[in-house]
Amino acid sequence: MIVLISSQVLRTFLFLFLLAWITKGDDLNPLRVSERDGRPMVFNVMRYGAVADGRTDNSQAFLKAWSEACNWDGRARVVIPSKTFKLFPVLFSGPCKGRIAFIIKGTLLASNSPSAVSSENWINFENVDQLTVAGGGTLDAQGPSVWSLNDCNTNPGCKALPISMTFNFVSNASVHHLRSFNSQNGHFKVHGCQKIDFRNIRISAPEDSPNTDGIKIGNSYRVRIRHTIIQTGDDCIAIVSGSRKIHISNVFCGPGHGISIGSLGGHAYTEYDVEGIFVKNSVFKKTANGLRIKTYARDSKPLKASNIVFEDINMIDVMYPIIIDQQYCPHNQCDLQDSSSNVQVSDVTFRNIWGTSSSKEAVTLKCSKSKPCKNIVMENIKLPHNGPKGPATSVCSNVIGNSYGSHIPPSCI
Repeated sequence: MIVLISSQVLRTFLFLFLLAWITKGDDLNPLRVSERDGRPMVFNVMRYGAVADGRTDNSQAFLKAWSEACNWDGRARVVIPSKTFKLFPVLFSGPCKGRIAFIIKGTLLASNSPSAVSSENWINFENVDQLTVAGGGTLDAQGPSVWSLNDCNTNPGCKALPISMTFNFVSNASVHHLRSFNSQNGHFKVHGCQKIDFRNIRISAPEDSPNTDGIKIGNSYRVRIRHTIIQTGDDCIAIVSGSRKIHISNVFCGPGHGISIGSLGGHAYTEYDVEGIFVKNSVFKKTANGLRIKTYARDSKPLKASNIVFEDINMIDVMYPIIIDQQYCPHNQCDLQDSSSNVQVSDVTFRNIWGTSSSKEAVTLKCSKSKPCKNIVMENIKLPHNGPKGPATSVCSNVIGNSYGSHIPPSCI
C-alpha cells in the first residue's frame, strides 16, 4: 500500500512537472525557480578571478561580478568571502534589474599608489535602487600610509584623498554590519540619495587623523543612522547642504568633532536649505564639539537651517557641548568685522542634554547680526564644567528663544 501511494505521488509530480515544462518552459530554469522561492542568485567574486592575497588588484574581478549581478533579472548577491582582497578605486553603477546586495564577509584593502590616491572615491555605488551593503566585513583604507599627503589645512588647492565608501544617487538602501578602519579621507559619504539606512556600523580612525569624517550627508532625503560607533579624527556625522529628514539615534561618538550641521553659506549660491534633523539617545565622549550648527559669515543666497531637535544626549568631558556658530571661519581666512551670515537658523531645540563640559563655555549660541536665530528652545541642560577654572558658562548673541526646566550653566536666553 505504501509503495502504491508513493508511486501515485511520483506520477503526479512527474505529470505536473511535464505540464509546467510544456506551458511555461522558462520556469524550468533552476535559477528562476530559486528566485521564485525567494533565494537570490549568488555572484562570488572568486568565480570571476578575484585573488585573496592582499596584493593583487581585484577591481576588474569585482566589476565583472557586479555587472552580471546588476543585470540579473531578480534578486542578486555579490559575495566577497572571508578573505583579504586588495581593491583599487571602483565604481559600481546602476540602474540594476532587481534588488542587489553587496555582501562583504572579508577584508577589503585600499591601495596607496599615486593613481589610487588621486581618485575622489575608493568604493562608489551610483544610480542604484534597492541596494544592501552588509556582511560583517571590514574596509581597511590604510590611511596612515597617505595621511601625510593631506595638506588641505595649509594648501587651498589641495587634492582630497579618496573617501572609503560613497553612495551617489542611491535610493531605498540599507548599509549595516560593517567596519571601516583608517579611512584616507572620510569613511562614508551620502550624496543625492533617498531613503538610506545605516545601522550597526563601526567606524575607527585615530583622533589626529585628518579629515576622516565618519558619515557625511548632503543633498539627501530621509537618511537614518542608528546603533553605530564612530571614533575618528573629524566630524562623527556631518550634515551639509540640501539634507532633509535626517534621523540619528543610539550613536556613540568619540573621539572626533561631534555631530555638525554645516558648514553652510560658504559656497556663494550653490547651496540648499537643511531641515528636519533629529538627533537623540546618543553619547559623546571626549569630543572637540558636541552638537554644532555652523555657518559662514559671508555673502551667499538666503539659506535656512530649521526644524532641528537634539534630545536625550549624554556628554562626557566634551570640549564645547552645544554650539551655534554663525561666524565659522576655518584657518582664520575671513573678515568678520563687517560680515554677517545670510543663513537663517530657526526652530532648534536642545532638550535633556547632560554630562560634563571640559571647557568653561559649555553653551555657545553666536548667531547672525542680520538674521538672528529664531525660536531656539533650551530645556533641561545640565553641563557642569569638569575642570579647575570655575563653573560653566553660557554665551549668547542675536538669539530669540525660550528656556525651560533646570540649567547648568544658567541659560543666557
